[in-house]
Amino acid sequence: MKKLIALLMVLAMVFALVACTAKPADKPADKPAEAGMKVALVTDVGNIDDKSFNQGAWEGVVAFCEAQGMKQGEANGVEFTYKKPTGDSTAERVSAVEAAIDEGYNVIVMPGFAFAGTIYEVQDKYPEVKFIGLDVSENDLFDCFYNIVNFERTTLIDENNPAHVAANTYCAVYQEELCGYMAGYAAVKLGYKHLGFLGGMAVPAVVRYGYGFIQGADAAAKELGIAGEVTIEYVYGNQFFGDADITAYMDTWYQTKNVEVVFACGGGIYTSAVEAAKKVEGAKVIGVDVDQAAIIANLGGEGMTVTSAMKGLAATVKATLGDVILNGNWDAYSGKVANLGLVSGEDPTANFVQIPMESTQWADGFTQDNYKELVAKMFAGEITVSNAIDAQPATEITVNVYDNIKG
Repeated sequence: MKKLIALLMVLAMVFALVACTAKPADKPADKPAEAGMKVALVTDVGNIDDKSFNQGAWEGVVAFCEAQGMKQGEANGVEFTYKKPTGDSTAERVSAVEAAIDEGYNVIVMPGFAFAGTIYEVQDKYPEVKFIGLDVSENDLFDCFYNIVNFERTTLIDENNPAHVAANTYCAVYQEELCGYMAGYAAVKLGYKHLGFLGGMAVPAVVRYGYGFIQGADAAAKELGIAGEVTIEYVYGNQFFGDADITAYMDTWYQTKNVEVVFACGGGIYTSAVEAAKKVEGAKVIGVDVDQAAIIANLGGEGMTVTSAMKGLAATVKATLGDVILNGNWDAYSGKVANLGLVSGEDPTANFVQIPMESTQWADGFTQDNYKELVAKMFAGEITVSNAIDAQPATEITVNVYDNIKG
């Protein structure tokens, strides 16, 4: 019996030695490092072809998963899919996430700040699932730890329910001031002198877009020696959707103030800018978050979009899934809120904030090569953009700020 035990101990030591000396390269090159991981994207009300957050994130999921030979479908062995909530509420988003988990999906991608409440609800309940939130900030998450009772804000935080980003959660936010700067710089270089900024609500991300836009327009105007000729009208709608009141306000900008191009920044509020712009020959719009040229063309006509200040949603998803699934590197993301910006001074399309190479209306005043030069200088630190949101940037151009359109 003692000889048998000794033999078993020797064999165990041999197997342990083999296991410790195995290299990652020993794994089949075409198989993920994290076996059994399945990816589901949950949309925020809209569809995966919404030309916005949902589509951008979904394209990143598809690009990564299909490159690994994963398939989409409804049968057993499905590796990636998406779920659409039945309505616009945290409860309905949570239900969609849980439906995916029930079907065996253990990497859940959620695009948009509205998912903060969902993360709050599910991250501790499902510790074995990895949650990836796009554009979900610490501020968004912290706000979920409050409850409104009788119009008073009551904290839900106590020793049993602390405010935190759990170890199975990773969130990415973006340096909106950088792509806002690019859009404002491009607009002035392309010859526009009377600009408008229509923000949704004055939340940090929207303010960073707006203040970056101001800084970019100011820099371009100074380079051209026309700072005294450039004006920006600046307002927030105080909501993330367009309506008749906001369209009427934009009518005044385009028709009375002779605004040439409006940066419509905040969810569906762009629809009001587009509705007003299509009534005035040559009026333009700047898109936000993703390349909105196609969706704006459908609503307002071809050629209306000068450019779009974009967040690299697809790039974020693809890069994160690659590192987590192929490299097994979740520790680099665990419990973090990353602030994503420029990663390349040579290839603007590799950055997490950018303007589109294809649909921007390039001209002699601002070419693709000029854009690449701009990005290279920003990446090298030769051009700096403030991300401060506590005070409007000082400028030589004129900026007219108005009260919120909606009370």
